[in-house]
Amino acid sequence: MFSVYRPLFSVPGATQFVVGALISRIGGAMFGVSVIVMISTRRDSYALAGAVSAVGVLVLAIAAPVLGRLIDKHGQRRIALPATLLTSLALLTTVWASWARWPVWVLFVGYGLSAMLPEVGPMSRARWAHLLREDPDRLHTAYSFEQVLEEAAFVIGPVLGVLAATTIAPEAGLILAEVLFVAGALVFLAARDTEPPVVHHEERPAGLAIHRHGMLVVATVLFLVGVLFGANEVVAVAVADEAGRKAFSSTILAAFALGSAISGLLFGARQLGPGIIKRFVLLGAAMGLLQAPVLLTDHLWALAVIMFVAGSATAPMLITALTLTQRLVPVALLTEGMAVAITGILIGISAGTAVAGLAVEAVGAHPAYALPVAAAAVAAVIAYAGRGRIRRGLRSQHA
Repeated sequence: MFSVYRPLFSVPGATQFVVGALISRIGGAMFGVSVIVMISTRRDSYALAGAVSAVGVLVLAIAAPVLGRLIDKHGQRRIALPATLLTSLALLTTVWASWARWPVWVLFVGYGLSAMLPEVGPMSRARWAHLLREDPDRLHTAYSFEQVLEEAAFVIGPVLGVLAATTIAPEAGLILAEVLFVAGALVFLAARDTEPPVVHHEERPAGLAIHRHGMLVVATVLFLVGVLFGANEVVAVAVADEAGRKAFSSTILAAFALGSAISGLLFGARQLGPGIIKRFVLLGAAMGLLQAPVLLTDHLWALAVIMFVAGSATAPMLITALTLTQRLVPVALLTEGMAVAITGILIGISAGTAVAGLAVEAVGAHPAYALPVAAAAVAAVIAYAGRGRIRRGLRSQHA
């Protein structure tokens, strides 16, 4: 199976940007759980922790398409480098505000400003799309590999974040997250030979990526997938805390990501034929069906096993959705299109963390698992209802 992925590293310059992207992703995967642990420990409120996390993700979701469009117009390094360095100052302010117990509004403002950073995922996928533009089979493998790296980051990141925040200081997880994110971004951006060329203004198509047929359907489905992710993060911390084992939340989250990473490896090793729209619908349904058993038990190890199985639908779903995105938008709007798709996830995470925090305090930790299960079910319904628009979008791109 691994022989399928080995040729990717024969692409000149690929190893450097892949390594940089992985380090940055690990840092990015730590932000959400680290800020939740930090604030819930310092302020003793999951609702507040979920709300601050949600504001950060919402700001990132708004900023991502804007930054993506600027990157498409002006280049990755020119836009991403100053944005990464400037947002570091806002995050350090947030950490200091937590430690010094400054007013709550400072946490919201600081963490919100720190989230106006460029996502490495869309930039990395745009590089593969440029490097493998004449080889769709290898591009499928590259996108699958990208998703596996993201899932691997979510296996490693939450564990590091929770351990640092619970064994060193509540703020330590967020500090480590920022160090890894910036270091990885610098390594990634230093690989200039693999950076996609800028499409000149006169050659760029009019309009926004979100206006392309089918893109709104994909983004909406990914919004609901994001609700599942965000709710899972908050509920896992709350369930483990209620059982007196708060650090075990990282095991539950890592199990979900590990199941996703393994399925992503297997999915990427297969050369799939037509039927991508059907897969999109079925994988949405599978996410809800496989996670539904969490409603039947509150035993921590049982939850970890269930979440491992549930994660097996995640990477194939995201790979399929992002492959659809790549096919629905023209090359000149690719980074923006990828950012729009990921923005759907990020807005969903924002909503999921906020609503889950309220649900935990209203109905209890374990019953709040009903939120992510319901989100996946609605995602499947919307994917099924919107399959005609996606089909029209694919036809218009290849007309």
